[in-house]
Amino acid sequence: MTAVSPPLKSGMFQRQRADEPFVAPADLPTARKFLIFGIMAFGQFMALIDIQIVAASLNDVQAGLSAGPDEISWVQTGYLMAELVMIPFSAFLAQALSTRWLFALSAGLFTASSALCGIAWDIQSMILFRVLQGFVGGAMVPTVFATGFSLFSGKQRAMIPAILGMVSVLAPTLGPTVGGWLTDAAGWRWIFYINILPGIAVTILSILVIRVDRPNLTMLQKIDYSHLAAMAVFLGGLEYVLEEGPRHEWLSDPAIQIGAWLSVTGFLLFLERSFRSGGPIVRLSPFRNLTFAFACVFNLVIGFGLYASTYLIPVFLGRVRGYDSLQIGTTVFVTGIAQVLSTVIAARASQSVDQRIVITFGLSLFAASLYWTSHLTPEWGFAAFLGPQALRGFAIMLCIVPSVGMALAGFEGVELRYASGLFNLMRNLGGAIGIAVVNTWLQDNARIVAARIGEGLGAAGGHAPGFIAGFGQAMAERGGDASQALQLAQGELARVVGRLALTQAFNDTFRLMSWIFLAALVMIPFCRPPPLPGKDAPPVEAH
Repeated sequence: MTAVSPPLKSGMFQRQRADEPFVAPADLPTARKFLIFGIMAFGQFMALIDIQIVAASLNDVQAGLSAGPDEISWVQTGYLMAELVMIPFSAFLAQALSTRWLFALSAGLFTASSALCGIAWDIQSMILFRVLQGFVGGAMVPTVFATGFSLFSGKQRAMIPAILGMVSVLAPTLGPTVGGWLTDAAGWRWIFYINILPGIAVTILSILVIRVDRPNLTMLQKIDYSHLAAMAVFLGGLEYVLEEGPRHEWLSDPAIQIGAWLSVTGFLLFLERSFRSGGPIVRLSPFRNLTFAFACVFNLVIGFGLYASTYLIPVFLGRVRGYDSLQIGTTVFVTGIAQVLSTVIAARASQSVDQRIVITFGLSLFAASLYWTSHLTPEWGFAAFLGPQALRGFAIMLCIVPSVGMALAGFEGVELRYASGLFNLMRNLGGAIGIAVVNTWLQDNARIVAARIGEGLGAAGGHAPGFIAGFGQAMAERGGDASQALQLAQGELARVVGRLALTQAFNDTFRLMSWIFLAALVMIPFCRPPPLPGKDAPPVEAH
């Protein structure tokens, strides 16, 4: 895969060369390939599910650390900002340190930072440890995608997108259930302690088992720190704007304005260094492949729909239906079951059907599931959500598997690593954009619908105000407290109007999301599908 590096100066890397001859990934025994891949896929799952476990328990963390609402949001924002920076940076580090040591360090430091989060003594220490956790854990996801594609070929390679796609979508689905159960059973600190034992196991096994490439430590002497800083400011600022914008009326808040300005400035400097730097930390050359560029847009849309829908349904169940975290987890669990069942279909289809046809069905079914969900009523519960959630879970695998194949099938070696980092970055960006956008839609639509209902109640003959006044008068005639009864009636009416307005806002939001998925279908005819297993495609080389 990679050229032999100059003599290494680090003892641990020298031992890697001396103790065991280097074997190209494709030449490893099949059992060894699956063992390496299994270890890395489990590490990916551990990193992905942690985000949703913590999100489901933020209220308990807030109470435990006596934090304010604005402070507790940084527990997630800080993690996501740091993770977003590491995802594209991981390709450079994998070249410099080798896949073995990058993954082992990522898993080990992720485990250590999880333990630190568990013992956090105040909100400031928690935010610091979460930033560290997000940064060091962010390398695991893109690394396993690149390694899976370098290890396998033919029909075995066709299974990689299906397996990793299932891991990617199953983790967000199971997260709320696991988080709610852990918090109720053992307390909020255990949502972090739960990572320690599996994290130690992944770290040790990574050191002992993973041998797919050699390190090139001389690359560490050529890091373009201005490029790294520009990328950190660009992605970190963008994540901050997306996370905090809906809560602070976007650019009307000075802090959001500064964050947006820093992000745009960082992006321009990032582009300049990407094209003119002698040692860029991220290569944008994969975008020369038009199919890869379209696949990244697909992944952006998929991330938008996956994370936004995973976010919206628990919010609806909590705010409209009044469900607790365990009830919410039980309701959304259906999606995970459908995802597992559709993995086999998606994997087989990837071996025998044009991937453009598969993703057409996937995007169309996902849009249909969102449109189905746009017919919510305040009484929707497990039974009503069963159909649309099962359809969404089935459809998401038909979206992810072909998009991964179209994105990565044409790359080898170093280019494969950079393509994996950029592709996975798009999914995370799509999720961040999706949650921010649907939050804004939800707030705006709820206000508009509530105002319209209020106008209807107040202007249509005065029936609602007259009914409330008559209710208070009736209570007074029966010896009750008329003013208290009037307040109760007004409060109940306000609650009913609020639930109806919020439900309609959810419907409008899901309907808009369905149109986004339908719009993505326009790009499919312009994509060149990857070859089916048994046919080799010419790799896209770096220039």
